[in-house]
Amino acid sequence: MPRPNRQRDVTFRVIDDHLEMHVTFKHQPDRNYVHRCTRDVFRDVAYAIEDHAAGGTTHEQIVHVIDAPCTQVNVALAFMKERGCVETRHRRTFPASDIVYEDAMIEFMHLADH
Repeated sequence: MPRPNRQRDVTFRVIDDHLEMHVTFKHQPDRNYVHRCTRDVFRDVAYAIEDHAAGGTTHEQIVHVIDAPCTQVNVALAFMKERGCVETRHRRTFPASDIVYEDAMIEFMHLADH
């Protein structure tokens, strides 16, 4: 069954060394929410993607491997995908370059400086 067009906007910020994902809904502001990811979890997600580069990885595998909260892993993956650090093919996440950890941390630090 198709999903209705949600018309949502997703933005990211780094506040107090945490990556925050702000999701706002144009026509349903009461559904807006914020999820956070610590820098340590973000770093662990980037390493996990790098470690499984050849065959890709899934959200569930990352959660299991690094033993982190599902929501924090989701925030990290969404940010890395938006910034072009990772690509998703057939529900698997692959690095977009040979240096995905460095790419992800550069993007995190760049956002933190602004």
